[in-house]
Amino acid sequence: MFYEMRRKRQLLTFKECEDILNKGTSGVLALSGGNGYPYAVPLSYVYSDGWIYFHSAVKGHKIDAINLNPKASFCVTGSDNVVPGEYTTYFSSVIVFGEMHILDNKEEKMEAIKKLAVKYAPLESEKDMFSVINNAWERFCIAGLLIEHMSGKKAKELIK
Repeated sequence: MFYEMRRKRQLLTFKECEDILNKGTSGVLALSGGNGYPYAVPLSYVYSDGWIYFHSAVKGHKIDAINLNPKASFCVTGSDNVVPGEYTTYFSSVIVFGEMHILDNKEEKMEAIKKLAVKYAPLESEKDMFSVINNAWERFCIAGLLIEHMSGKKAKELIK
């Protein structure tokens, strides 16, 4: 179902993939858009227990695309160091595949948005965090990507 990586020496371990997902602050979500065009959108996210969570407006291109076809992929670059003399970059990246879900359950939605809030505003007080969340609650939704397959790759120059 999923392609096997050709350059197995460059394959990241599951732990290395998780480290990149945990440290990353943005990635690109790829969906099937309207009129047969792909739709790729850069997003903030949080990774937790086999899920990647995103916040979104309740309406728009992303939500329409998820409703059209919930299958998706998400890519995060862990490092990308340009090496001019070698005409390359020393990189690491992770790509995941899975199915998107709009969280309808209020408890699940709250747990996911709290994880996002802690990741992106770690010094915020709990009181202020809940104030912001409650203020915007009706204007956003949470989408989750349930990971079915994950692989990572690093530049051959980074192999020890």
